[in-house]
Formats: sequence, C-alpha cells, structure tokens
Amino acid sequence: MATVVTPSHVFGLRAGVKNNLLYLDEQTIIFPCGNNCVRYNIDQKFQRFIPGTERSQGMQALAISTNRRYLAVSECGEKATITVFDLEQEQNRRRKVLTGGEMVVNEFVCMAFSPDSKYLIGQAGGPDWTLFLWMWEKKKVMATVNISNNGPINQVSFNPQDNSKICVSGKGVFKIFHYAGETLKQSNAFKTDSHNFLCHTWMTTEQVLAGTETGQLMMFESGRLRWEINVTSVQKTESESKQQYSGEPSSALLQVTAIVSYSNGFACSMGQGTVCLFEKTEKADLYKKTRVIKIPPKRFSNDLSLTEKQKISALCISPSEETLVVSTDLGQLYSIHLSLAELQKGECAYFEYLSHSFHNNIITGLSTCIRKPLIATSSLDRSVRIWNFETNVLELYKEFQEEAYSVALHPTGLYILVGFSDKLRLMTLLMDDIKIFMEFTIRSCRECTFSHGGHLFAAVNGNVINIYSTTTFEDVLNLKGHNEKVRAVAFSLNDSCLVSCGMDGAVYEWNTLSGTRESESILKTCSYTGVAISPDAKTFFAVGTDCSLKEIQDSQILKEMSSHDVVCTTVALSRSGRTIFIGTSTGTLRVIKYPLMIQNDWIEYQAHAGPITKMVITFDDQFLITVSEDGCLFIWKIIDKEGQGLKREKVLIYSEEILTNKLDFDEKNKMLLELNAKVEELQEDNKCQLSLKDTDYNKKINELSEKCIQQIISLNAEKEVLKKEKDNQQAAHIKAISDILERHDKELHDMESSNNQKLMLEYEKYQELQMKLHNIQREYEQQLHSTEESKTQALEDMMQSYEAKMEEKVMLVNQCQDESQQQFREFEEHIRQEEEDTDTEIHDIRMKYEQNLREEKKANSKLKVELDTTKKRFHDLQREIENGNLEIEKLKQEVQKLQAVIKSLENDITGLKTAIQNRDGIIQDKEKNIFQLKKKNDTLNKTLEVMEFRAEYMQEQIEPKENEIQQQKDQMVEMEGELKEFHKTNIQLELKIAELNLKLKTKDTEVHKEMKKVQDAGVLVQRFKADLYKCVEYIQDPPRLKENIQELYKKYVQPSDVVEKPGEDTDVPKENSRHREHYENVIITLKKQLSRDTNIFQAKNTKLMKDNVMLMKEINDLRQELHTVRMQLRSFESQSSLNKNIKRSANTRGTRSAGRTSLMMQQNFEETEKVIQLQRMEIQRLKQEILCQTPSSRTKLPPL
Repeated sequence: MATVVTPSHVFGLRAGVKNNLLYLDEQTIIFPCGNNCVRYNIDQKFQRFIPGTERSQGMQALAISTNRRYLAVSECGEKATITVFDLEQEQNRRRKVLTGGEMVVNEFVCMAFSPDSKYLIGQAGGPDWTLFLWMWEKKKVMATVNISNNGPINQVSFNPQDNSKICVSGKGVFKIFHYAGETLKQSNAFKTDSHNFLCHTWMTTEQVLAGTETGQLMMFESGRLRWEINVTSVQKTESESKQQYSGEPSSALLQVTAIVSYSNGFACSMGQGTVCLFEKTEKADLYKKTRVIKIPPKRFSNDLSLTEKQKISALCISPSEETLVVSTDLGQLYSIHLSLAELQKGECAYFEYLSHSFHNNIITGLSTCIRKPLIATSSLDRSVRIWNFETNVLELYKEFQEEAYSVALHPTGLYILVGFSDKLRLMTLLMDDIKIFMEFTIRSCRECTFSHGGHLFAAVNGNVINIYSTTTFEDVLNLKGHNEKVRAVAFSLNDSCLVSCGMDGAVYEWNTLSGTRESESILKTCSYTGVAISPDAKTFFAVGTDCSLKEIQDSQILKEMSSHDVVCTTVALSRSGRTIFIGTSTGTLRVIKYPLMIQNDWIEYQAHAGPITKMVITFDDQFLITVSEDGCLFIWKIIDKEGQGLKREKVLIYSEEILTNKLDFDEKNKMLLELNAKVEELQEDNKCQLSLKDTDYNKKINELSEKCIQQIISLNAEKEVLKKEKDNQQAAHIKAISDILERHDKELHDMESSNNQKLMLEYEKYQELQMKLHNIQREYEQQLHSTEESKTQALEDMMQSYEAKMEEKVMLVNQCQDESQQQFREFEEHIRQEEEDTDTEIHDIRMKYEQNLREEKKANSKLKVELDTTKKRFHDLQREIENGNLEIEKLKQEVQKLQAVIKSLENDITGLKTAIQNRDGIIQDKEKNIFQLKKKNDTLNKTLEVMEFRAEYMQEQIEPKENEIQQQKDQMVEMEGELKEFHKTNIQLELKIAELNLKLKTKDTEVHKEMKKVQDAGVLVQRFKADLYKCVEYIQDPPRLKENIQELYKKYVQPSDVVEKPGEDTDVPKENSRHREHYENVIITLKKQLSRDTNIFQAKNTKLMKDNVMLMKEINDLRQELHTVRMQLRSFESQSSLNKNIKRSANTRGTRSAGRTSLMMQQNFEETEKVIQLQRMEIQRLKQEILCQTPSSRTKLPPL
C-alpha cells in the first residue's frame, strides 16, 4: 500500500507577506504559513490548506474579493505570478494565473480586487513600479501605468463603490487614478515628495485616509488634503515615555503601519505594539480617539521590550465588526473583541493570542517522545516550546537568555535536553514551567538525542560525540573519528549502535557498549547533513550537499537516488521501514517508497518557504513533523492512498503523569486553603448584603408603586380632556375639506374651457405647416431628378477618359517586360563570368590554406614549449584574479546603481531607434527588390558546387569502408561455419551419451535381477540349514536319517537346477568383465574429445579477443582523426574570418569565395561526423554478435 501525507496542522505565520491576514467569514481567517495559505477556524481550531505553486520562491502579498469568494496570491519565481483561487469550492480550485505578459516583472508587491470582484490591480516591484489592471477572468490586461522611479509602493486599492477609481500610496507617492478609454489617468495633484505613505483606507467614496512614516494621519477628499492629525500630539505622554526608555525618536516609534475602516470610524496602528480606535464626532468629517489597545508582555519572556516593540503589519475586522485581529512583524497573531474594548474605555485594553505564541526565528531543534503526544522545538529566538500534536495546543513555553541550537525529549516526556550557546542543560518539564536540573560543559551543541530506552543520551561537541548516562550523568564514551563537525546522530531501535554523519563526508556506525567503529562509508565530495537508520539497524540512509539520497549497507553505497539539483537537508525513515521522507533546501517534502526503485520516483508536497532544518516521525508512525528556517512547524498525517491511517501493530496509550515541584505544590495547597476561606467569608458577606439590599429594594418598590398609581390617575384625566379637543378639531377639519373640494371643482371647469380654445388654435397651425411641407417635398424631388441626369453624363465622360489612360499604361507595361528580358540575359552572362572568377579564387585559397597549415604546425611545437612557462604564470595570475574578484564585486555594486540610470537612458534610445528603424525599413524595402534575384542566383550556384564536392568526397570514403565491411562479413561467414561444426559435434556427442545411458539402464536391470536371485538363494540355504539341523538329530538312527535326506532331496533338488547351475557359474564373471572394459574405453574416448573441444574453444576465444583489440584500435584512430579535423576546422574558421574582414574592405568577390569555402568545410565536417557515427553503430553491432557467439557461463559442458 503506497504511503502519502496530508497537512494536519501548522504553527507559525509568514511575516514578510503584504496584507497577510484576511477574514473569510465570522469564524474563519486566512493567513500565509510556509509556502501555503491556511484557512483557520477560530471556534473549532480546525485548519485547511491552500498550497502554493511549484518552484515558487515565496509569497509576496494576499488579497480577498469584496464578496469573499476569491483569493489572490502573488508569488515570486522565474516569473512573478498572481494566482486566483475559488474559496467556495471544497479543494480551493485555481481559477486563473496572471502574469505581466511581455513585460519582465520580478514581483508583485501588493494587490486589490474591485468592488464587483471582476477586476484586479497588481503593483509590480522596482525599478519600474508598474501598476497593472486586469479583467482577471479573461486574463486580459486592461491598462498599465508607471507609478514611480524612486521609492517603494506600499498599498493599492479600489474605491469601495466605483471600479474606475484607484488609489496608490508609497514613498513620495499618493495618487488617485481614473480608468477611462483603456488608460489610467491621474486625477489629483497633491505634492507628496516629503512624505512616506505606509498605508491608506477609503472612508467614503470621496474620502481617503492615509498614514505616514512620521506618525501623521492625512484625510484626502477628491484628491485634495482636507485635514491632518499628528499622532505624536494625540499620544504625547506615551511617546515621551517610550523615547526615554528606548532612546529612539518618537516619530520612528509612532509610525502608522496599518489602518482599517469600519462603520463607526477607523482603527490604526500608533507606534510599536499599539492600536488606537477613532470614532466619528458630531462635527462633520472629524474623528476622536476613543480607545487604546496594546500587545501584552509575554509571560515567560526575559526581554519584555521585544514584545512591546513589535510592529503591527496588518489589521483586519470581522464582517460583523465584533472582532479585531492583528498580525505583527515577529509572526504573531492577536485578537480582541471590540465589545470588551468598549467596556474598558477609560483603561488601556490588551490583545490576546488568536491561537498560540509562534516562533519568530529559525527553528534549530525538533524532538518527540514515546510515552506522551509531545513535540519539543528550539529556536534562535531563545525560546523552547512544547506542543501537543493530538490536541494541537502549546503546552509549555519559556524564553532563555542564550540561543538554543538543539533539543531532545526523554522517551518518558518528563525531561528535556537543550543545547545552548554556553552549555548543554538537562531540564525537567513541570506543570507550568521548565526548570534546569543538570548542566554539562558542551558549548553550542548542534545535535543531541536520547536513546530509545532513555538510559543514554548523545551530544555532539564539534567533531566528537559524547555519550552520557541519564542515571549517573557520567561521560560513558567519547566517539572520535570525524575530521569536521558532526551534523546528525541516530540510535538504533535496540540502542546497540549509533550512526553519525558529518561535514567531512563520513558516515560511521559505532558500538554503544564498546565505543568501537563497526562500519564506515566516506565520500569526501559530499558534506552530509542528515542520516537515518533502518529498523533492523543494517541499512543507513544519508543526504548531503551532492543532491542525492544514498543507501549504505556494509560500508558500501548500494543505491544512490538523484534529487535533480535540489539539496536534501534531512531524512527520516518510518518505523515500518517502507517509506522514506526527505526535506529539501527549497522547503518541499518528498515521500519515497522503499525499497528504492531504479527510476527516480517520489511524491512532492509544498511545505515551507525555507530549507527544512529537522524532521521527525512519531513512534506510532501516524504523524510526521517538519520545521524550517521560516519559523513554521508543520504536522503531517501519514495515510495510505485511500485516505485511511496506517495500521498500528500496538495501540499506544499515552501517560498523563505530570512533574511538579514540592515547594510549588505546597504553596498551591496553601493558596487553595486561603482562597477557600476567602470564598466562605465572601459568601457570608454577600448574604448579609443581599438581605440589606432586599429590604431597601422593597421600600423603593412600594414608593414607586404609589407614585405610579397617582401618575395613572392624572394621565386618565388628561386623556379625557384630549378626547374632547380631538372631537372639536375633527369637526372643524371636515368643514374645511368640504370648502376646499368645492373650490377645486370650479377651478377644474375653468381650466378645461381655456384649454379647449388653445387646442383649436394649435390644430389650425398644424394644418398650415403640413401644406408647406408638401410643397417643399415636390421642389426637392425635382432637384433630385435634375442632379441624377447630370451625374450620369459625368460618369460616362470619366469612363471614356480612364479607358484611354488604361490603353497607354498597357503599352508601357509591354515595353517594360521587353526591357526586363534583355536585363535578365545580361545578368546571366554576368553570373557566368563571376563563376569563372570564383573558381580561380578557390584554387588560390586552397594553396594558401595548405601553407598556413604547415606554418601552424611549426607554431604548435613552439607553443608547447611556451605552455610550461605560461602554466607558472597562470598560478600567479590566479592569485591576482582572486584579488581582482573582490574589486569586481565592489564595482558590481556600483554597476547596479548605474544600470538603473542606463535603463532610463535605454528607454529614450529605444524610442529614437524605432524612429530610425521606420526610416531604414523604407530604404531596405527598395534595396531588397534590387538584390533578390542576385541572392537567388548565388545560393543556387553555391548549392550546386557543394553537392558536387560532397558526391566526390563520399565516393572516396565509401570504397575503403566497403572493403572493410566485406572483410568483416567474410570473418562472420567463417565464424558461422565453425559454429555449425561445433553444433554438429555437440549433437553427435549427445547421441552417444543417450546410447550409453540406455545401455547403463539395461545393465542396471540385469544387476537387480541377479541380486534378487542371490537373495532367493540365500533364503533357500537358510531353510536347507534348518532342515539339515533336524536331520542331524537322527544320526544314530540311519533309517530315519535316510528318509529325512530323501525328503530334503525331493524338496530342494530339481532336474532343471542340476543342468543350469554349472553353465551360469562360468558365464557371469566373463560378461561382467567384458562390460567393464567397454565402459572404461568409452570414458577414455569422451575425455579425449572434451580436452580437444576445450582447446578449440580457447583458440576461438583468443581469436575473437584479437579481433576486438583491432576494432578498438581502429576506433581510437578514427577519434584522433576526428580531433585533428576539428582543430583544422577551428583554425581555418579563425583564418577565414580574418580573410573576410580584409577582403571586405578590398572587394566583394573575396567575401563570396571565403563564404563558399567555409560552407564547404562545414559540410565536409558534418559528413565526416555522420560516417564516424555509422562506423560506431557497425562496431557495436559486431560486438553484440561476438557476445552472442561466445559461450555463456550457463551453457552445460558435455558429461564425463
């Protein structure tokens, strides 16, 4: 069953991605981690993954559509791309992949969707900083604009209600573009050279709020600055305290790095680790700061200033505007409910971790244990974290003063070994803390591990491996053998041996009892980085800098699998021994089936955005854990291709024991007792207060009830008064309405009479206008008829004039054709003269070429002497070159600066070149028509000469090759005849052997018959002896003895036996001796034939070997000839190029002749190569026939 992996959970955030935090719905957020985007459900703590593209160098920015259906991801690679995913589908299918088209784009810095999600804008990186507008579903670029030449662009966005308005902000840039007529036109004219805009947001369809690097908030309306707020004045006291603490200017601390708007106002970052909420005031377009939210200090952190100095990189508000989520530059995620912040209006509110605290630097160590579902990680951020891979929770976390380089968990999960920059420390894992238990004097321990039994642990000290006892903490063994640093160590399952690999290219197997080296494999060209051991401890797997996986057994490399120019950093083998996992320098994970196949076959997964540093498989083969330089921890579920987990041999039951310190336990018990006492006191106080409040509330209720009764009575009286007033007003309103209706009827009658009179007058005017129109139409028809007649006469006159002109042109064309025929005849005569001239020139060039070859041979002998002297100079020059390379690198930096200036100048040059090319094109078109016929004739003549020369050359080479082929065919015929003779002799021998086998079988049957007769005779003799023994009893009684002897004679003696016995006794030995002599003679003759056959085979084998040697000599001679021809060609090409340059200045005939000779030599060279390839094929065919003819080791020799 094939094994695959699926990502189960991930801990980490990629901080360098623009807009790296997005809300999909009320419970789900999207953020980048490694080379994937994660869909994280905040309530259910469940994750789904959107993988990045293959061979991408990392994500740059994210963007989500306004309908929250599509996600855009920009990535770097060979070409910068933007991938649009459909989030409504289950597998997040890719919809489209957008590029810069013909323009070279290295990266897309930021992106945004239009309000209707049909358009997408993407800001390309420097030096051009081009803005692209796509209709992304059709992959159509609608418009492009160059934004800036100086600084970076930080954000782009669409107007929330208008697709045609786009805002762009950056260093010295704040522009609003309007899309119209397939172009983007700038609509604002605000000077922003002195400001660096880090972010912006649309407040309304006309207002844009922007934040600057100096802590200013600027409101722009219709492209003009409306108002400006300085954050330093808003938050003066806090900035002064931070300035005194850190010694940095307040403007640097109070940068507005992120801003987001919502219905009541907006939220923006105000300095490091601080977010402020602003709400609208009663005055129009003015906002007031209402709340301040800060990032809390870490619980176990030694440097509290780091947490407070985190920069807010992204802000995001949930669709219901209930939750604010924040991401920082240290890769942390925080959240806060805005309802809680509203309760703490007077106080400063604090964020909470959205899920857990993550690593913010390279993860250097990784380990798991057997008895608990725990993962331990160490990082260069000076922290050690303990994770639970079943519940996906951060169990423990602590920061130290030194950097942690390695980590190892004890199999029980109660102890941890951490290698710091100053010492190696053994610590205990308590309920809520990690305490140091023992220290060892090993500095910067890069690799450490516990044995599977837990009684030993190994620690790397440079190129020495120290093995300590976990019970006595004594240094049991010091394993020395590596010449450079050891990069990886691994214990076998039974802890009897340890395998190590190092940067010196050595893989050693050590005996953990005696400390001796049991096996070794050294490859100096490779620096190993990872090693794994098989369950049976017989096979090792190592990876290194030579881009391959090596299978090592018995100190030899059995197999080697190439990784296609990708450096493998780590390797892990499953407990079942059927699957190998490899981590690469590009951050991908590869799954390889074991045993290794002949072809390179693996499954590759997009995992991390940096090289994978460590990789571990859990003890039950259910999970694979990987960590990387990007600070992310991936947990992969190991399954089969059907999606089911791997079968377990034994179900592991994890222990729930926890270590606690006795003092802490006592203190907690005291605290519990004190708290219980306080709870009892508070309960009694609450009871007293409740009884007092009940009496007070009862009094208040009685008072309120009396007041309510009095108010009800007064309201009823007022109600009756109001009813009377209502009736009076209603009667007055009815009278007024009746008067108004009467007036309205009178006005309607008057209006109808006046309007009828007006209509009659208008009708009379309409009839008069109709009469006028009828008269105008008649006049117009008469004019049309007259113009048509004049037009027909003009057309007839024009036709006659043009026919006369056509006849004149036909005459001119006939004359031109006659002239062209005469010119063609003259041109043919001119070609014949040129051919004669070129033949003479070719002959002269050949003579010169032969003289030059002789001179160059002499020069080569002189150059060999000079080579020795130049080699010495070469070594001196290499040293000078190294010094020069350092200067070149400095110059390259200056060149890069100048290249930016050159590119701007090249753009001006290209514009001028296009104008020049347009003019040159008109000139070239006229010249091409003149020289087309000349070129055609030249090419035809050249091809004729080349074909003739090739035919002669091929005939010269075919004749000797045909003779050689006939000789080899004759040899083949002789060999076939000898083979037929061998087959005949073998058939004869096989027939003789079959005859002898038949004779042997007949003799064996006869021998068996004789043996049966002997056995029967023995039985008769025994019976006869028994009867004789009975007769001997009657020796003293002769008559009875005679009777008994007569009975014996009748019983055992027969007449046939008496006759046959003497004949059989004489013939049997003679027959046996005769058969023996015959078989001995046959064996002697067979031995002679075998010795003769072996001599013949040896002679023929020696003959074949001699033929092979001759063929190899011929191959070497042909190779030398080919090498000499190539050298001659190179020298001739160099000389022909010089002759061309000289003769071009003199005349054009020399250039044509040189071109012809170069073509001839090139074609000769191609023909020689083809002939050599054919000869190689013939030699290989002959070798195969010889191998077929030679007797193999499996053929049976004739039997003795």
